[in-house]
Amino acid sequence: MTTWLLLGAAIVSEVTATLSLKRALDRPAFYVFVALGYLLAFVLLSLTLREGLGIGVAYGVWAALGVGLTALGSRVFFGEPITPVMVAGLALIVGGVLLVEIGSPH
Repeated sequence: MTTWLLLGAAIVSEVTATLSLKRALDRPAFYVFVALGYLLAFVLLSLTLREGLGIGVAYGVWAALGVGLTALGSRVFFGEPITPVMVAGLALIVGGVLLVEIGSPH
């Protein structure tokens, strides 16, 4: 369970940093959140891997949830659209990650 909490925290940290990057374009002080968020994300990902989660599974979940949460965050905070084609793409990403997780030895 700790492994998944670490990975979840890494994903939230990375998404926060990415959304802060968009805000930093207009408000340079946000670059602090960008740098700290990415640093924390990679530290947490390293701890996740140390706990024993495979890199393929960890990175797949990171990527899928990161893309999805970033798309939602960009909609909420910046009013960017989420189109039906984007939703289909996100569903395919999540499906691919599920297949990687199902296919990985435990």
